[in-house]
Amino acid sequence: MNMTDWTLEPHMREFELDDYLGAAARWCPSCGNHTVLKCLQKLCKELNLPPEKTVVVSGIGCSSRLPHHMGTYGFHSLHGRALPVASGIRARRPDLSIFVVTGDGDCCAIGAGHWLHALRYNMKMTVLLMDNNIYGLTKKQTSPTTPAHTRTNTHPNGAPLDPLNPLATAISMTNASFIAQCVDWLPEHLYHTLLRAHAHPGLSFIRIRQRCPHFMKGHLDDFMNDPQKLRLLTDARGVDPGSLTDTYPALAHDPTQFEQAMRIARENSPISLGLIYLNESAIRYDEFTQRGLITSEEEKIAAIEAELDKFAIV
Repeated sequence: MNMTDWTLEPHMREFELDDYLGAAARWCPSCGNHTVLKCLQKLCKELNLPPEKTVVVSGIGCSSRLPHHMGTYGFHSLHGRALPVASGIRARRPDLSIFVVTGDGDCCAIGAGHWLHALRYNMKMTVLLMDNNIYGLTKKQTSPTTPAHTRTNTHPNGAPLDPLNPLATAISMTNASFIAQCVDWLPEHLYHTLLRAHAHPGLSFIRIRQRCPHFMKGHLDDFMNDPQKLRLLTDARGVDPGSLTDTYPALAHDPTQFEQAMRIARENSPISLGLIYLNESAIRYDEFTQRGLITSEEEKIAAIEAELDKFAIV
């Protein structure tokens, strides 16, 4: 196949929501995964993303079943390996829209090394950390984000350690460029967060605080029932809060200010929603890996020969 074949644009078509529907979702009723799935499908439809040029990559866990429910390309990888797979795809296919779906165990435990380096590489993709604070697929083990003292099957007397903070960890990583947060029970804000993240030129990392109605029943009820326990971050470069400003308090926040972003990321209450950190000058590693991708075979041979000629004995 000619190296430039994949750069051809498909015929312009108008897609319907049905074009992004995959197998029927089988998550527990009221699981936050349902909301994320619907918002992602809506995003694809509203942006008219060609299904054949859209790929959803996941690791292992309840949330990582999501590619099966999308009418796009998908790659259901191994535990903790979603980000290196997605990085490999991005390195050679700059034409694709790439979404990564991972859970708090998948990303922050076995996949932690890949997570940190993916943030540093800053290759263009949208990463959704679906954080329900528990290992759900394997039936209620303590995850890296499980609150201390929570009773689980691995710690029946209560988790002994304070949880890892995915936001502060991500912001602190060298070359991180876009860190945001939303919650699954506010679909309008979740959708707007996805929309803003997809428009970001580098790696956009979204922590989604979500419900697990089976193994963590009620663990986010206080935040759901009290508007004062949520806070909308507002900025012209951030996430559109939509109609939610009528219900929830707002805070003007400059996401380019590192120290302020870290302070907000470390707060347990209220939960801040929106764009927390933005580094528009971050380097994109995929701009390096894609050099020479659209040159012809003849041009590549000529370039190699030109380099070899430098060593020729005159």
